[in-house]
Amino acid sequence: MTSKGNGSASSPAVETHELWKTFGEGETAVHAVNNVSVTIGSGEFVALCGPSGSGKTTLVNLIGGLTDPTRGQVLVDGQDVGAMSERQRAQLRLDRIGFVFQAYNLLPVLTAMENAEFPLMLRGVHRDERREEVSKLFEHIGLGGLEDRRPGALSGGQQQRVAVARAVLGAPALVLADEPTANLDTQASDALLEVMEVLNQERGVTFIFCTHDPRVMRRARRIIRLVDGHVERDAEKESGDLPSWVLDPVET
Repeated sequence: MTSKGNGSASSPAVETHELWKTFGEGETAVHAVNNVSVTIGSGEFVALCGPSGSGKTTLVNLIGGLTDPTRGQVLVDGQDVGAMSERQRAQLRLDRIGFVFQAYNLLPVLTAMENAEFPLMLRGVHRDERREEVSKLFEHIGLGGLEDRRPGALSGGQQQRVAVARAVLGAPALVLADEPTANLDTQASDALLEVMEVLNQERGVTFIFCTHDPRVMRRARRIIRLVDGHVERDAEKESGDLPSWVLDPVET
């Protein structure tokens, strides 16, 4: 099945074609991603949902070039990830893909400013220019005045916003967010999601969330549900209400 959202068909942010990821062999083989073909347009705000073990994180890792498919194809911003060398994939991630992880993955010895600017430093952006970019974004997302604090002196919500800033600086085509609200309370989750929505709407950044969180799914404009590695449902949302097929009984 090939599914398309509202993005431009000529330049989608992500395409997967008959994508498989199998672990093990023979009778014990597990198809973590099972013949998935989807197209996600530039500027979409998409939630991948489904029960634990449904393949959400594996699919995100395949899209981000963090693991190789067993077969099939992944294109990011029109580039065939599978045809790239490891060095080329690393460059693609640095230039075009931002990552937001459940555990924040901030370096504790660096300040909030230094953590956020790290990808720009790797790209060779001059110190003054990157710090100006970070300062502007921090003001925009409610981190103004916290530039010199280290992660241990920030709340969980503030740390996750630093991680979001790090992910979106440099105008990536795509941000992959794996359970970004899992460690946050309701207030911090709502604040973080509002930041992401603004970045999506004002900067056109494509967001793909891997999530169990109904709060994320309510804000998503498209939901792709995975079950046993394959796409069970793929639909755009008409409102903030969740369709009945989204959540498993254990998640409601």
